[in-house]
Amino acid sequence: MSQTDPQYKRVLLKISGEGFCPKGEFGIHREQLDRVAGEIHAVVELGVQTAVVVGGGNFLRGDRFADQLGIEIATADYMGMLATVLNALALQEALERLGLATRVQSALAIARVCEPFIRRRAIRHLEKNRIVILAAGTGNPHVTTDSCAALRAAELKADVLLKATKVDGVYDDDPERNPAARLYERVSYNEVIDGRLKVMDVSAIDVCQQHHVPIIVFNLLKPGTMRRAVLGEHVGTRVSES
Repeated sequence: MSQTDPQYKRVLLKISGEGFCPKGEFGIHREQLDRVAGEIHAVVELGVQTAVVVGGGNFLRGDRFADQLGIEIATADYMGMLATVLNALALQEALERLGLATRVQSALAIARVCEPFIRRRAIRHLEKNRIVILAAGTGNPHVTTDSCAALRAAELKADVLLKATKVDGVYDDDPERNPAARLYERVSYNEVIDGRLKVMDVSAIDVCQQHHVPIIVFNLLKPGTMRRAVLGEHVGTRVSES
């Protein structure tokens, strides 16, 4: 395998809403949006079929919003799903500015701006080398976008789930609070679950384990890291059977 041959044919990228704005900021910022689009573009140029699950935390988080406003958590979660649609539409525009064919599919029916999520249609888009952005989570409250990413990765038969973060991978402690925190190069699903390591929700890890979908946790803030991961280079942390 040469240095420019991707190790994976189909990937699913999970990016949180915070990836669309500077740390501590709110909403969507052009610089961060274009940076995310550029990282995806670099992977698509390799011929890799790419699906993206977006979060909505740059606008609101359901549990916090429910507490602040005194509304039902289910309602707040639906509001969070709508926030992911905002991010998905913005990312679609940014990708299309780069000349990439892109489709947004939503788990909530919003016919005027995006397609409904239909598994076979999504796979067909991927086979035609269109990027598929998956919005509105699973369409159900009480389920995070991390769990959605794991489910969609299994449904779409992705070869790997790429979890974009703002740190270099999975640590044994919070690296922002503890400079001595140790970065794991590899860790098993069971080690993540048993150690309650902060990778994704336990339910998301469980789905990936059941369907044998490896996870690579990497730093989206470092240019080219996603491309390097797809090429099979050792970046971030790999979560798999062993």
